[in-house]
Amino acid sequence: MNSTRYERVLELFFRALRGEALSVQKLADEYGVSTKSITRTVNELKAFLANHRELVGNAELQYSNRDRRYRLCMDEFLSSSELFAAIEVLIGSRAFSKMELLALIDKMKRFTMPNDRHLLDNMIRRELYHYAEVKHDCDSVQETLWRLVTCIEDRREITVEYYRMDRTWVTHRLWPASVMFTDYYFYLIAFKADDTTKPVYFRVDRIKHMTEHRGHIPPGKMPGFDEGQLRQRSLFMWPGKLRSIQFEFSGPSVQAVLDKLPTARIIGRSERSYLIEAEVYGDGIKMWLLSQGAWVKVVSPPDFVEDMRETICRMGQRY
Repeated sequence: MNSTRYERVLELFFRALRGEALSVQKLADEYGVSTKSITRTVNELKAFLANHRELVGNAELQYSNRDRRYRLCMDEFLSSSELFAAIEVLIGSRAFSKMELLALIDKMKRFTMPNDRHLLDNMIRRELYHYAEVKHDCDSVQETLWRLVTCIEDRREITVEYYRMDRTWVTHRLWPASVMFTDYYFYLIAFKADDTTKPVYFRVDRIKHMTEHRGHIPPGKMPGFDEGQLRQRSLFMWPGKLRSIQFEFSGPSVQAVLDKLPTARIIGRSERSYLIEAEVYGDGIKMWLLSQGAWVKVVSPPDFVEDMRETICRMGQRY
């Protein structure tokens, strides 16, 4: 391989950055030069890294006597524990296609310690083999998500062609406001262009086609809302009014309830149950409460108690 000395320094740096362990002898054979020449190149690279520690994030080439190779280490690399935790969250979310997930993990691994990458591969191989992605209607969740974020930043109107929950095909012209992730899915929070009185939610993976219009949302016209409060008070991104509910919980882990409902607080306690109060949007809370079976009894407000009672009666009639 013919290359100038300066090109070789850059090549070796980027090869090390991608996680390659650098062997002086093998590099000498590859480039058709002496081992002394490669050693000089490595020393030049080490000197550059030492003289520009702040610029390169305290990067350095460390030599291993065990296998006689140089490996790049730097502060910007993820620790193995950080990378493993992040990968586990990605796998558990099931939000991306398997191909997208594998590409993400591969890129993330390049920014961790090279000597730990084989161990990480072994730890996650089985989970990746059995990975079950959530089925999507769009070609790429990542690409659709980024287009939406760009439109939000540019205050651009969009039209989406969308599959509803019952699989009917609808078209909406929207003012996109925010994106959020919860319970396996990314959601677009937007306002209909002809009705900006309340936000509406769309699952990003059900947006089959999206058109970005030239028109921009006029300054001051976008209704405001608090994404943080919405995240705390909305389960399953199910639309509806804000209300305060109270219910008794007699299950084995009240902490699981408090974790699921960020606004929940214990306001009473008996020998066998806790009295819990929470502020929530929409009917997503009903779905979750019903999933708790006999551990839950709703006590307030009266209209919600009646709604739960009627739903449970209809459920019983099906058996």
